[in-house]
Amino acid sequence: MSELLKWFERRREEKVLTLVRRHLATTISTVEDLEKAMRVAAVDDEREMKLYIDRVMNAEREADGLRREVMNELARGELPPADREDLMHLVKRVDMVADWSREATRILEATPIREMPRNLKKACVEMAEGVKECASALQKSVNRIAEKPEEALRAADLVERQEEMVDGLFQNARGLLAKEAEIKVGVAICMNELFEALEMVADSCEDVCDQVRVIVVRR
Repeated sequence: MSELLKWFERRREEKVLTLVRRHLATTISTVEDLEKAMRVAAVDDEREMKLYIDRVMNAEREADGLRREVMNELARGELPPADREDLMHLVKRVDMVADWSREATRILEATPIREMPRNLKKACVEMAEGVKECASALQKSVNRIAEKPEEALRAADLVERQEEMVDGLFQNARGLLAKEAEIKVGVAICMNELFEALEMVADSCEDVCDQVRVIVVRR
């Protein structure tokens, strides 16, 4: 291969990595705004809650567009097949974080927040905080893949620990829900689905870091 073609290949790779980081940053913003939506919902501020829900919706749409752009770049075939496949899997898994954040806000929007018991609101906020910590460690892990793979692996381990913490909060929240004797059936169903969606955001973060480990090992 000529040096010119090698240069073009490197430039393409740089563009793909830039797009991957943009997609990741947009995805992380969905998690951050989800946590903010949960906080204001806990104090019955429906107006602010709707603003954050709209921000999650818009960011999730933007993430979808960036995912398609990454796939189009990778489809041009200038990266080695193994690298191309690894990046495709990485981006798809990151996209699931945004998808589940959006799903959580859909459920939140459908839930009559003024009828949510106070202790369950607190449990939602705690889970959302834990999910945000997962996402923060995830961003560090992905962004360190190319330059500092050892740091990427350490951050991936942190994501796993944070996900385990969210699992514990999830089990606690379900226990609290089961003990609520006077909650309406519709509210109970929505809250259970909300807890599950928050847990899936954390699970999706862990899935991304499994792929980070694959990429670092192959390097």
